[in-house]
Amino acid sequence: MTKRTSAKHKIDRRMGENIWGRPKSPVNRREYGPGQHGQRRKNKLSDFGLQLRAKQKLKGYYGDLTEKQFRRIYAEAERRRGDTGELLVGLLEQRLDAVVYRAKFVATVFAARQFVNHGHVTVNGKKVNIPSYRVKEGDVIEVREKSKQLAVLLEAVQLAERDVPDYLECDHSKMSATFIRTPSLSDVPYPVQMEPNLVVEFYAKN
Repeated sequence: MTKRTSAKHKIDRRMGENIWGRPKSPVNRREYGPGQHGQRRKNKLSDFGLQLRAKQKLKGYYGDLTEKQFRRIYAEAERRRGDTGELLVGLLEQRLDAVVYRAKFVATVFAARQFVNHGHVTVNGKKVNIPSYRVKEGDVIEVREKSKQLAVLLEAVQLAERDVPDYLECDHSKMSATFIRTPSLSDVPYPVQMEPNLVVEFYAKN
Protein backbone atom coordinates (compact mmCIF):
# COMPACT_ATOMS: atom_id res chain seq x y z
CA MET A 1 0.00 0.00 0.00
CA THR A 2 1.42 3.39 -0.91
CA LYS A 3 2.00 5.99 1.76
CA ARG A 4 -0.68 8.19 0.20
CA THR A 5 -3.28 5.41 0.21
CA SER A 6 -2.47 4.45 3.79
CA ALA A 7 -2.78 8.12 4.83
CA LYS A 8 -6.16 8.32 3.14
CA HIS A 9 -7.41 5.19 4.87
CA LYS A 10 -5.99 6.29 8.22
CA ILE A 11 -7.95 9.55 8.05
CA ASP A 12 -11.18 7.69 7.21
CA ARG A 13 -10.69 5.26 10.06
CA ARG A 14 -9.79 8.02 12.51
CA MET A 15 -12.93 9.97 11.63
CA GLY A 16 -15.11 6.87 11.45
CA GLU A 17 -16.51 8.22 8.15
CA ASN A 18 -15.83 7.71 4.47
CA ILE A 19 -15.02 11.39 3.97
CA TRP A 20 -14.31 11.16 0.22
CA GLY A 21 -17.10 8.68 -0.57
CA ARG A 22 -14.61 6.19 -2.01
CA PRO A 23 -15.82 2.61 -2.55
CA LYS A 24 -12.59 1.11 -1.15
CA SER A 25 -12.66 3.00 2.14
CA PRO A 26 -12.11 0.65 5.13
CA VAL A 27 -14.99 2.43 6.89
CA ASN A 28 -17.36 0.73 4.45
CA ARG A 29 -16.48 -2.49 6.27
CA ARG A 30 -15.62 -1.31 9.77
CA GLU A 31 -17.07 1.88 11.23
CA TYR A 32 -14.96 1.85 14.39
CA GLY A 33 -11.61 3.61 14.82
CA PRO A 34 -8.15 2.19 14.15
CA GLY A 35 -6.12 0.12 16.60
CA GLN A 36 -6.87 -2.77 18.92
CA HIS A 37 -9.14 -0.62 21.10
CA GLY A 38 -10.97 1.00 18.19
CA GLN A 39 -14.25 -0.80 18.85
CA ARG A 40 -14.38 0.54 22.39
CA ARG A 41 -13.89 4.18 21.40
CA LYS A 42 -17.53 5.11 21.25
CA ASN A 43 -17.58 7.61 24.09
CA LYS A 44 -19.72 10.70 23.62
CA LEU A 45 -17.54 13.56 22.45
CA SER A 46 -17.31 16.81 24.42
CA ASP A 47 -17.96 20.15 22.70
CA PHE A 48 -14.20 20.51 22.28
CA GLY A 49 -14.00 16.99 20.84
CA LEU A 50 -16.75 17.73 18.31
CA GLN A 51 -15.05 20.98 17.26
CA LEU A 52 -11.65 19.31 16.96
CA ARG A 53 -13.11 16.47 14.94
CA ALA A 54 -14.86 18.92 12.57
CA LYS A 55 -11.55 20.70 12.03
CA GLN A 56 -9.61 17.46 11.46
CA LYS A 57 -12.26 16.21 9.02
CA LEU A 58 -12.25 19.38 6.92
CA LYS A 59 -8.45 19.62 7.03
CA GLY A 60 -8.09 15.94 6.14
CA TYR A 61 -10.53 16.15 3.25
CA TYR A 62 -8.28 18.59 1.38
CA GLY A 63 -5.31 16.22 1.39
CA ASP A 64 -4.53 16.37 5.12
CA LEU A 65 -3.20 19.94 5.08
CA THR A 66 -0.72 20.85 7.79
CA GLU A 67 -2.07 22.76 10.76
CA LYS A 68 0.00 25.78 9.71
CA GLN A 69 -1.53 25.77 6.19
CA PHE A 70 -5.06 25.31 7.48
CA ARG A 71 -4.67 27.96 10.18
CA ARG A 72 -3.42 30.46 7.59
CA ILE A 73 -6.49 29.85 5.39
CA TYR A 74 -8.76 30.17 8.42
CA ALA A 75 -7.09 33.46 9.43
CA GLU A 76 -7.78 34.89 5.99
CA ALA A 77 -11.43 33.79 6.14
CA GLU A 78 -11.72 35.44 9.54
CA ARG A 79 -10.31 38.74 8.22
CA ARG A 80 -12.91 38.97 5.46
CA ARG A 81 -16.42 40.29 5.90
CA GLY A 82 -19.14 37.66 6.00
CA ASP A 83 -19.73 34.21 7.46
CA THR A 84 -16.28 32.87 8.42
CA GLY A 85 -17.28 29.20 7.97
CA GLU A 86 -18.66 29.82 4.49
CA LEU A 87 -15.61 31.89 3.54
CA LEU A 88 -13.31 29.13 4.82
CA VAL A 89 -14.96 26.57 2.54
CA GLY A 90 -14.78 28.99 -0.39
CA LEU A 91 -11.04 29.56 0.12
CA LEU A 92 -10.38 25.81 0.38
CA GLU A 93 -12.28 25.21 -2.87
CA GLN A 94 -10.21 27.88 -4.60
CA ARG A 95 -7.00 25.90 -4.09
CA LEU A 96 -5.68 24.69 -7.43
CA ASP A 97 -5.39 21.07 -6.24
CA ALA A 98 -9.04 21.17 -5.08
CA VAL A 99 -10.15 22.50 -8.49
CA VAL A 100 -8.17 19.79 -10.31
CA TYR A 101 -9.86 17.18 -8.10
CA ARG A 102 -13.36 18.68 -8.53
CA ALA A 103 -12.87 18.78 -12.32
CA LYS A 104 -12.25 14.99 -12.23
CA PHE A 105 -8.82 15.29 -13.82
CA VAL A 106 -7.57 12.89 -11.11
CA ALA A 107 -9.23 10.40 -8.77
CA THR A 108 -8.21 11.80 -5.36
CA VAL A 109 -7.24 15.11 -3.80
CA PHE A 110 -3.88 13.54 -2.89
CA ALA A 111 -3.30 12.71 -6.55
CA ALA A 112 -4.36 16.27 -7.47
CA ARG A 113 -1.63 17.73 -5.29
CA GLN A 114 0.97 15.48 -6.94
CA PHE A 115 -0.43 16.19 -10.41
CA VAL A 116 -0.06 19.95 -9.91
CA ASN A 117 3.37 19.54 -8.29
CA HIS A 118 4.65 17.66 -11.31
CA GLY A 119 3.76 20.53 -13.62
CA HIS A 120 0.86 18.95 -15.54
CA VAL A 121 -1.49 21.95 -15.12
CA THR A 122 -1.78 25.47 -16.53
CA VAL A 123 -3.89 28.39 -15.31
CA ASN A 124 -4.82 30.85 -18.06
CA GLY A 125 -2.14 29.29 -20.26
CA LYS A 126 0.70 29.52 -17.73
CA LYS A 127 2.18 26.50 -15.97
CA VAL A 128 1.47 26.50 -12.23
CA ASN A 129 2.99 23.82 -10.00
CA ILE A 130 1.86 25.12 -6.60
CA PRO A 131 -1.12 23.09 -5.22
CA SER A 132 -2.15 25.93 -2.87
CA TYR A 133 -2.31 28.48 -5.73
CA ARG A 134 -5.60 30.36 -5.39
CA VAL A 135 -7.81 30.18 -8.46
CA LYS A 136 -9.97 33.23 -9.21
CA GLU A 137 -13.40 33.42 -10.82
CA GLY A 138 -13.05 33.18 -14.60
CA ASP A 139 -9.68 31.38 -14.49
CA VAL A 140 -9.24 28.56 -17.01
CA ILE A 141 -7.45 25.48 -15.68
CA GLU A 142 -6.10 23.06 -18.28
CA VAL A 143 -4.07 19.89 -18.40
CA ARG A 144 -0.91 20.48 -20.43
CA GLU A 145 -0.95 18.98 -23.92
CA LYS A 146 1.86 16.51 -23.24
CA SER A 147 0.04 15.22 -20.13
CA LYS A 148 -3.39 14.59 -21.66
CA GLN A 149 -2.83 10.89 -22.30
CA LEU A 150 -1.73 10.00 -18.76
CA ALA A 151 -3.53 6.91 -17.42
CA VAL A 152 -4.51 8.58 -14.13
CA LEU A 153 -6.28 11.28 -16.10
CA LEU A 154 -8.23 8.94 -18.34
CA GLU A 155 -9.28 6.74 -15.40
CA ALA A 156 -10.48 9.69 -13.27
CA VAL A 157 -12.79 11.07 -15.98
CA GLN A 158 -14.62 7.72 -16.04
CA LEU A 159 -15.31 7.69 -12.28
CA ALA A 160 -19.02 7.36 -11.63
CA GLU A 161 -18.82 8.01 -7.89
CA ARG A 162 -18.81 11.81 -8.14
CA ASP A 163 -19.97 14.56 -10.46
CA VAL A 164 -18.41 17.88 -11.41
CA PRO A 165 -20.08 20.64 -9.34
CA ASP A 166 -21.88 23.48 -11.11
CA TYR A 167 -19.39 26.16 -10.03
CA LEU A 168 -16.99 24.61 -12.54
CA GLU A 169 -17.52 24.41 -16.27
CA CYS A 170 -15.61 21.40 -17.63
CA ASP A 171 -14.77 20.16 -21.09
CA HIS A 172 -13.18 16.74 -20.70
CA SER A 173 -12.54 16.47 -24.44
CA LYS A 174 -10.11 19.38 -24.02
CA MET A 175 -9.21 18.58 -20.41
CA SER A 176 -10.05 22.11 -19.34
CA ALA A 177 -12.18 23.66 -16.61
CA THR A 178 -13.32 27.20 -15.92
CA PHE A 179 -13.80 28.33 -12.33
CA ILE A 180 -17.19 30.05 -12.61
CA ARG A 181 -17.71 31.22 -9.05
CA THR A 182 -16.60 30.69 -5.49
CA PRO A 183 -18.98 28.15 -3.92
CA SER A 184 -20.82 28.32 -0.63
CA LEU A 185 -21.01 25.32 1.71
CA SER A 186 -24.28 24.08 0.18
CA ASP A 187 -22.71 24.05 -3.31
CA VAL A 188 -19.82 21.76 -2.40
CA PRO A 189 -20.50 18.05 -2.98
CA TYR A 190 -19.03 16.68 0.25
CA PRO A 191 -19.92 12.97 0.69
CA VAL A 192 -20.25 13.56 4.45
CA GLN A 193 -21.51 16.48 6.49
CA MET A 194 -18.90 19.16 7.03
CA GLU A 195 -19.38 21.62 9.88
CA PRO A 196 -17.22 24.70 9.32
CA ASN A 197 -19.22 26.50 12.03
CA LEU A 198 -17.65 24.09 14.56
CA VAL A 199 -14.21 24.85 13.10
CA VAL A 200 -14.87 28.56 13.74
CA GLU A 201 -15.87 27.73 17.32
CA PHE A 202 -12.70 25.65 17.76
CA TYR A 203 -10.39 28.48 16.72
CA ALA A 204 -12.39 31.08 18.64
CA LYS A 205 -11.72 29.16 21.87
CA ASN A 206 -8.18 27.91 21.22
